[in-house]
This record gives sequence, structure tokens and C-alpha cells, in this order.
Amino acid sequence: MSLMRLCQLDELPEYGGMAALVEGRQLALFNLPGLGYFALDNWDPLGQAQVLSRGILGDIKGEPCVASPLYKHHYSLRNGRCLEQEDTAVQVWPVVAKDGQLWLEQ
Repeated sequence: MSLMRLCQLDELPEYGGMAALVEGRQLALFNLPGLGYFALDNWDPLGQAQVLSRGILGDIKGEPCVASPLYKHHYSLRNGRCLEQEDTAVQVWPVVAKDGQLWLEQ
């Protein structure tokens, strides 16, 4: 397993997100204090745009999720599944916080 640096932890706002370009693919990175760091594809398959990093973080029945800013569909931060349309999902990427940096596990 190798690690790819994504950002410094202090660049990723608490309860917020940001986009990162990794080998031509946009990822949405999130920081939820107490729960950890998460990475999903930034592509909203229902809204057809790279916008998930600008979504609103929260939870539905204890499931941490991001609401797309376009149609407000909720995507699980743990498994990428759309909570309103179970046949729709985005890819989840494994990340680890280490030495003040956020790393993508490859």
C-alpha cells in the first residue's frame, strides 16, 4: 500500500469540504471532527456536475452524509450510497490523517 498526499489537515475546514484533483479525477474531501476524514468522488451522478465538495454535511438517522448542492440528494460518507436512490452511489476513497497531512491510500 502506498500513500498519496492530498492536503494539509489545517487546509480542510472543520465540518466542511474541498475538492482535490488526483490523477485527473476530482475528489471531495471532508472533515467531520469526532468522525474523521472522508473522500468521495466529487461528481454528483444525479446533478451531473462536480459539486459534492460544496455540499452540506450532516447525518440522516446517524449516517454521516453530504447533501448535493444541486438537488439535495444525500450521499453516505462511509459507503457513497445515495440515501434517496439506493441504486445510485459515488465511489468512496480510503484516506488517513498522518503527520498533519491527509493521505489517499492506494
